[in-house]
Amino acid sequence: MRVLFGKWMNSLPTFGALAAFGGLCAVVGGFWYYATPKYWRVGYMPIQPGTGFNHQLHAGKLGIDCRYCHTNVETSPEANIPSVSTCYGCHAETHVSSQIVPDAKVQFVRDAYAKNDSIEWRRVHKVPDYVRNFPHNVHINAGVSCFSCHGQIMGMPIVAQTQPMSMGWCLDCHREMGVNPQNRIVPQDKVTSLHEVQQHFTLLAGGKAGESPFKGFDASKVVEALKLAPPENCGACHY
Repeated sequence: MRVLFGKWMNSLPTFGALAAFGGLCAVVGGFWYYATPKYWRVGYMPIQPGTGFNHQLHAGKLGIDCRYCHTNVETSPEANIPSVSTCYGCHAETHVSSQIVPDAKVQFVRDAYAKNDSIEWRRVHKVPDYVRNFPHNVHINAGVSCFSCHGQIMGMPIVAQTQPMSMGWCLDCHREMGVNPQNRIVPQDKVTSLHEVQQHFTLLAGGKAGESPFKGFDASKVVEALKLAPPENCGACHY
C-alpha cells in the first residue's frame, strides 16, 4: 500500500482545498468586476438612424443649448427626445446651404418629416425598469449638470455612455451631497454650460477652487434652499 499511496498523498487534501479556495476567489473576483454596469454599460455607443446626430457639431461648435432639443428636462421627470419638426426647422431644403450640409446627410430627416414619421433614435442612457423614479427636472433644478451623468456631450460626435449609472454610483453622489455638495452641483443657470462645468470640477479636483469660473458659488446654500437632502432610502427610486 505504501507503494501506491506515498506520504506525498497526505498533502493532496490541502492542495485541493487551496485550489478550490483560489478558484472560488477567481470566480467571485471575476463576477465582481465583469458583471457590473461599470464594465458592461460604460462605452455603450449604439448606431443611430440615418447619419446620426453630431452633438460635437450642434452643441459644441454651434453652441446650441441642450434645452433647445430636450425641451422638457426642467419641467418633466423624463428627458424628451426632440420631434422631427425640431430637426426639420433647421434642416428644411431652403434653410441650410447644401455646400455646408450635404443634402444626403440630412435627407433622412426630410423624409421622416414628409411622411409624418418619427425618427427612431436609439436610446443610450437607460436605468433598469425597476428603477422607476429618476426625475430629470428635480436634478436639473437642484444644480446637477448634464455633465455629471452624461459626460462632455459637447465633444462627442457620437454619444456614448460615460458613467455606469448603477445604484452604488447614484448613492455615492447622494451621500457626498451631504458632505461636499460643491463637488456635485453647480449654479442652476449653468447646468448646460458643459465646458464651464468641466473646468469647474477639474479645478476643484486640483485644489484650485479660486480659479473656478463659478468662484464664489456656495453649493451648501443651494442644498439648504432645497430643504431636503438627496434621499438614500430604497423607496425613493424603487416603488
